[in-house]
Amino acid sequence: MINEWLKEVMQRANPEHLGMILVHNGVVRGISMSGNPVRAMKLSYDQNLIIPIYKPKPGVVEVKVWVNSGNLKVGDNLMFLLVAGRFRTDIVPVVEELLSLIKNEMVTEEEVQSSVSS
Repeated sequence: MINEWLKEVMQRANPEHLGMILVHNGVVRGISMSGNPVRAMKLSYDQNLIIPIYKPKPGVVEVKVWVNSGNLKVGDNLMFLLVAGRFRTDIVPVVEELLSLIKNEMVTEEEVQSSVSS
């Protein structure tokens, strides 16, 4: 998927306005943010929100988002995000904004934690 996205962006974007393509690949971790072991994750999202989340910003020429769903295991891909544009200063804030928006407002996740035995 990522290679296809990169090819599309390189073909469509005006080379005078394309100086950076930043790709994020979120993956299911084996340890939660609280430090507990995780064996799986159940992920769902509102599909109607994925497409209209991005409002064009100066210097950004392309945004692509894919979010996985269902029962995922450690190591599975959670999300791909691509932002392409002029400069790093145009792209990085958009990536950060979109990651926060997707994670906090569109995705519902439930970690399936391993039982810890002594």
